[in-house]
Amino acid sequence: MRGKKRAKTICVADWMAEGVLAVDTYDSIGIARELMAKHRVNQLPVLENDVVVGIVTDRDLRDAYPTSMAIGETKKIDEFAARHTVEEVMTHNVFTVAPETPLRAAVALLRHHRIGAMPVVKKKMLVGIITRSDILDFVLSGGALKPPAGARKTAQPVNAAAKRLARRRS
Repeated sequence: MRGKKRAKTICVADWMAEGVLAVDTYDSIGIARELMAKHRVNQLPVLENDVVVGIVTDRDLRDAYPTSMAIGETKKIDEFAARHTVEEVMTHNVFTVAPETPLRAAVALLRHHRIGAMPVVKKKMLVGIITRSDILDFVLSGGALKPPAGARKTAQPVNAAAKRLARRRS
């Protein structure tokens, strides 16, 4: 293969979102729902002692909440959301990938397991998330090695103060 350049493998790190929003197992489903709505995301990795132990999706939360027939019972629904934790509704056996995982392999996992996102983990620490939207961005870019400058998604990690504020509201 002398004289031929090897094509660069496109990795998860090239297209993942960094600075991921996450919740802890003990956070209420009300906090998770508020974070998803505020930041317009559909899934949140779940941490325990800073290690990914699960993922909670908007569907998990919808399924956990009381029926919409109780719409006039806002206070009761808020109390319900404050009493139940993310750990009760999350997916426990979460698929994760490493930043250096080829994007093709991550897409295959998403497709095979019919999931919308996978936390990206390096040395047991959450470093990003790869979602179906990221894959669609890749496809729409024409298979570029990296997103156009400024197009990379980042979110600020949720800090304890933001969580306390959200808890007071719920």
